[in-house]
Amino acid sequence: MSSYFYNSWDSAYKVPFGALHRKENCQFTIHLPQDTILDYLPVLVVFITGFKERFLPMNLEACENGENYYTVTFSPKYAGVHYYYFAYTSGGVRHYIKRGDACHGTLDFGEMFQLTVFSRHYQTPQFLKGGILYQIFPDRFCSSGKPHENVPTDRVMRNWGEMPYYKPDQNGHVWNNDYFGGDLEGIRSKLDYLADLGVTCIYLNPVFESHENHRYNTANYRKLDPLLGENEAFRVLCADAKKRGISVILDGVFSHTGADSVYFNKFGRYDTPGAYQDEESPYDSWYHFWGNKEYESWWGIDTLPNVDENNPSYTRYICGEGGVLEYWLSLGAAGFRLDVVDELPDEFLDHLRTCVKNYDPEKIVIGEVWEDASNKEAYGVKRRYLLGDQLDSVMNYPFREAIIAYIKGEAPNIFRDQIMGILENYPKCTVDVLMNFISTHDIERAINRLGGQSCDDKSKDWMAENELSPEEYQHGKTLLKSAMVLQFFLPGVPSIYYGDEVGLQGWKDPFNRRCYPWGQEDHELLEYTKQLTHIRRTHDVFAEGRIEFLILDPNVLGFSRYDEASGYSVIVLLNRGSNPAKISLDDARLSGYALSNVISGICDDTTVHLPANSYAALGALRMELETTV
Repeated sequence: MSSYFYNSWDSAYKVPFGALHRKENCQFTIHLPQDTILDYLPVLVVFITGFKERFLPMNLEACENGENYYTVTFSPKYAGVHYYYFAYTSGGVRHYIKRGDACHGTLDFGEMFQLTVFSRHYQTPQFLKGGILYQIFPDRFCSSGKPHENVPTDRVMRNWGEMPYYKPDQNGHVWNNDYFGGDLEGIRSKLDYLADLGVTCIYLNPVFESHENHRYNTANYRKLDPLLGENEAFRVLCADAKKRGISVILDGVFSHTGADSVYFNKFGRYDTPGAYQDEESPYDSWYHFWGNKEYESWWGIDTLPNVDENNPSYTRYICGEGGVLEYWLSLGAAGFRLDVVDELPDEFLDHLRTCVKNYDPEKIVIGEVWEDASNKEAYGVKRRYLLGDQLDSVMNYPFREAIIAYIKGEAPNIFRDQIMGILENYPKCTVDVLMNFISTHDIERAINRLGGQSCDDKSKDWMAENELSPEEYQHGKTLLKSAMVLQFFLPGVPSIYYGDEVGLQGWKDPFNRRCYPWGQEDHELLEYTKQLTHIRRTHDVFAEGRIEFLILDPNVLGFSRYDEASGYSVIVLLNRGSNPAKISLDDARLSGYALSNVISGICDDTTVHLPANSYAALGALRMELETTV
């Protein structure tokens, strides 16, 4: 007899797994002890926000192993996040089966299960599936050394590799006006390096004209920052990258502009009056003013005035015919990553996606979301990012946190539950293009997080003065390699933050944005990264394959990525421990697989040998297509 009433990850209880498209049939089954006397048939109770609950009677399907199986098929009419549970009455008492842990139904307590239902037309671009992303902070990756015209004279040029400025002025403001000269021509000169690394898509942090080095305070959406080159340099970069099978995604910052911009022009840099100076400015309606030149700004930062994204003039400027999006797509951009997408209203996101997809359905829209994006609420609004009319993908922070926590000692079943929870809630087409990273420009680099002490309570002076000791670096590198195995082989697309592949260190902003260490790379780590990219790109199961967790030992994690149609699988085994481990090929947990070849690692006729902090990848045929977690 089963110890569970229901398991949302098990095909014996729910088919298909995870999210559904609208009007797709889904079969639900619950198990009740045969001695349960029912007053009425059990019901599936399902509802979506704004609608009444639906009560769907379940029918007795089978009697096996001392249990009655009750089944019902539900075909959702509307796209949206649905919630469901089961109920039955016995002896006049109403009982409920709700979610007690990550996936199991428990009696009379727990929370509702989630069922994401997305539009039938929802598809995501193919070009990114199975690929490798590479994130570049443009000022710090590579400088061509070539002079550029019309560079403002108030920029402080620094020597490559120096510590970024971080100290505030006497008024407490950090101007971020130090530059190291990274440019698009420098990136173009390293395309062969990126192709050899296995990169298929570059994600560029902002490149539009701005007057701080991070360029999140846009000054002109239609011009490349002069220190990066002319607009033509972007077209040439995209064209040359395409020859190597590499696409280029841009960062779109549409919730605010810079105060020092052609639109706002607070400091009078531009000849034409901006909204700050003149109510007759064509940009005045984009912003909210009150009192004596006071205005709404992003998180109260007065150098970042908020825009009204639903203002018709602004929406047309960004999303309209011949607008900002179309312009950069016409120069070769493969799509956009949207900064702080939580602060972009639904209507604007609808327009943005329509514009991008009308230009080319294969262009991608990725959002910056730090939580589960399927059920995200922002400013009191239930967001609909992944229902088919807004985003293709999101930055996968939940995976990042799960990976780091597991490598640092979190229980393997907790890791599995966190991964499976996202996979259950997201449409499969979204999962295949998730941006999986372990470092970005907004968080400390993974090698620091894994090898050193926490910097959460540390000052920027501490971060500037402290680097990993040689011992901490080696420890961080060892753990980083294990984290990268998970980053590369879990569902989604691995995103390498520039320099991670060669051991570049960095605490939080701006120390995580230091210059790429050309000539001082950790070549052993680089070759390890290339090994991972090679395995990923030469096995199609990593593009759209499903996942099955097989082994959850204290220090050995094993999972399969498999193709449902052919049954071909790659089994990944990771030993996160400091002692060697062995997995027998006769292990019952591998019984559904027939080994075909050793892709990586040490394996003899009977045993997989896993040295401390190592992994193995095995080719196999998945014989059993039922999945139970």
